[in-house]
Amino acid sequence: MNQTEIISIFTRKTLGLTFVLSAAVMAFAQEKVGISGTIVDKSNQPVPYASVTFTHKQNKLFSDATLTDEKGNYKLEINPGNYDISVEAIDYKKSVINKQISKPGSIGSLSIEPESSSTNVKTQEIQGVTITATTKPYKVELDKRTYDPSQDIVSKGGNLQDVLSNVPSVSVETDGTVSMRGSSNVKFLINGKPSALLGIDDGANALQSIPADQIERIEVITNPSSKFEASGTAGILNIILKKSKKTGFNGSVIGTLGYLPQTNLNTNLSWRKGNLTWFLNGGGGYRESKNTNRNNATFFNAANGQRTKTDQESIITSKNNNYNASTGIVYDFNDKTSLNASATVRTFDSENMGNITYNYQFLNAPSLFNERINNGSNNNLAFQGDLGLDHKFDDNGQNLSLSLSLQSNRSYNDTNVDQLSNNAFELQNAINQTTRNKTLIGKADYELPIGENSKIEAGYRIDINDNTYDNDVLERYYSPVTDYLSLNDFTYNANYREMFNAGYLQFKSKIGKLGYQVGVRDEYSNIDIKYSNLNPNSAIDNTKKYNNLFPTVFLSYEVAKDNQFLLNYSRRIDRPRSWFLIPNPSYSDNQNIFEGNIDLNPSYVDSYELGYSISKSKLTINPTFYYRHTNDDVKMLVYSDNGVFKTKPINLGSDDRYGLDLNFNWDATKWLKFLGNVDLFGYKTTGVYYDPTMITQPMSFEGTGFSTRARLTSTVKIDKTFSFQLQGFYRGPQKTTNQNREDMYALNFGASKTIWNGNGTLSFNIQDIFNTRAMRSTTSTAEFSRESYMQWQPRQFALSLTYRFKQGEKVEQPKRKKDINSNATGDDQQGPM
Repeated sequence: MNQTEIISIFTRKTLGLTFVLSAAVMAFAQEKVGISGTIVDKSNQPVPYASVTFTHKQNKLFSDATLTDEKGNYKLEINPGNYDISVEAIDYKKSVINKQISKPGSIGSLSIEPESSSTNVKTQEIQGVTITATTKPYKVELDKRTYDPSQDIVSKGGNLQDVLSNVPSVSVETDGTVSMRGSSNVKFLINGKPSALLGIDDGANALQSIPADQIERIEVITNPSSKFEASGTAGILNIILKKSKKTGFNGSVIGTLGYLPQTNLNTNLSWRKGNLTWFLNGGGGYRESKNTNRNNATFFNAANGQRTKTDQESIITSKNNNYNASTGIVYDFNDKTSLNASATVRTFDSENMGNITYNYQFLNAPSLFNERINNGSNNNLAFQGDLGLDHKFDDNGQNLSLSLSLQSNRSYNDTNVDQLSNNAFELQNAINQTTRNKTLIGKADYELPIGENSKIEAGYRIDINDNTYDNDVLERYYSPVTDYLSLNDFTYNANYREMFNAGYLQFKSKIGKLGYQVGVRDEYSNIDIKYSNLNPNSAIDNTKKYNNLFPTVFLSYEVAKDNQFLLNYSRRIDRPRSWFLIPNPSYSDNQNIFEGNIDLNPSYVDSYELGYSISKSKLTINPTFYYRHTNDDVKMLVYSDNGVFKTKPINLGSDDRYGLDLNFNWDATKWLKFLGNVDLFGYKTTGVYYDPTMITQPMSFEGTGFSTRARLTSTVKIDKTFSFQLQGFYRGPQKTTNQNREDMYALNFGASKTIWNGNGTLSFNIQDIFNTRAMRSTTSTAEFSRESYMQWQPRQFALSLTYRFKQGEKVEQPKRKKDINSNATGDDQQGPM
């Protein structure tokens, strides 16, 4: 099978690719020779589970590695040639010898010497147990911070949302909204780019569909460089999924059982031989959730249908099924050029049952009890195909990376509602919404080193997104019985199409202890919105265009080794989400309606950071002072329309955020570790809104104050196989002129036990032990006062079992430009393969 045939097969984008690739891998072994040997100590006793690496002297693509078995023996098939053979094992010194391999057979015994100390500080993997004596879960770099969830016991067996709840500087609200330093305008990337995995405005459901076990690391980028797209004023969360770096066949399987009822089964498989790497990740699960929402409102005048009080309670339960599969390859033509191809499919199905009750009290009439019983279903199918080419021009770091990503996402949402009035059926609603999204992303990135300390980076990117919304809302009455009629305001068709063209240029260098990176990004945005409902003359054809420059500056000063100051600035843009612009996006609750605003414009933010980072063997501290100023800030206007509460996004005034974001990691003893995050922040918002067609009195969004967020995770290691974690979370109260939000806290617990000689891990966790994670707020205007309560999920627990199997061991590949699945971070690290 030649290279052309392989490339042709790999670009067909089908799941059947998995079996073809496996056959191709086996073909590479036909010209190799089988060898065997034994690793022993000075007493001629076998050394089990030692790492034996064969490094080819002429072509490192022929390098391979293996582990000895429990009797110190190993077998391997490799290409003939001259090899450096290195042997490593815990509590033994590394040994390297040179040997010519020309024919099959035994190469005899190799002897290694014990370390003078019984403790080996290197990170090794023996029998599947990862010993991470020097690995830190949190690392600070020039333009980002990296979080490693592998040591997070609390989220074992969970999903991306559970992992994000433990990431420093990141908060997950009670409704599933993710925020950074108090702002929810967070940009999500999967392996460095927007992804169909996160769906079309799927929110928490999308985060719950990505298993925690498939996440290698999370990059927290609070002030992105010009290499990144400029959207996401709060910052970027880049989710890097696992791809093995080890040779041979490797894999793991993890299963989870929990309550509220949940089951998950996921697997990660990889095969690496010579110049071909293949991976397959996939799985699925079932999960139930429960959302509780209460609003108790008191009205101060008779303009709201004579109402004086409304008590509303909404309880929605859902049953969710999700399945996902990802497969891909990296094929190295030589040590300078490689091809990447991958495909991902994700499905998400849910059945939702809701009960919304309203208890009305009137000025001159008896009270009224209404109930809306919701039964709905959601079906979501997402696909993503990626293709990339990386080329290294020379050994000095001149690289070119080309990538293309095609994504599609389709979502069906159907809801049937029965409304009762004083326990008698009154009316029915049928709500059907279909949403389709197609995305194309093309990128070109170029790096040119200048001397030993400088580098120029440049690139171009095009994004084309096309969203189509078809929304039908029908209504019929029981007394007298009528046929279904469309609600004209809420039955609509809409198309949202956006195209972004972007180019960037940045220069990185170092003078003595001073490192700096300056860059600029230009983005031209063209957005077309077409909308029409069943009302006459409702058609809207709106085009928005804007071109902006976004400069970035990053400075670092190294006081000493692992001790530096960091100063940076960036300008960002917050483009309104598509469903923020659609005039009528939802109707499941006819008493609480979110309506879009087609006149909504982008917000712009200037962000400044001054940080300090010190990293020692047992302690890492990273305090960062930040200031963020937003113009044309998007605020949520809540108003009453004849007793119906409506929420609408508007551009109004400014928003200033400033504070101290402190992250630390402390290995207090060999058995006790702490990971903490404290965010002390102040805020100032401006803006007074008045539109007599909606509200009778001006509504103020003015507000100043100071609040806190804190999280502390303590890990206790009982022995080499058993650990447990206790994690606490606290968010302080916040206040504006019209709204007070109370404080909130939660406590989580997790435990992990290694079993089966290190090949298995048994984990248990409880989320929100005391069932306190709920948001409470009070909104007051001249017309009404409303007390709100929201709990996205009650207390949960889960039990997970992981089994690991492998034949190969890690082999470092020649450094080159990262592939399309990891190349958007702007650093010089080799990405996951």
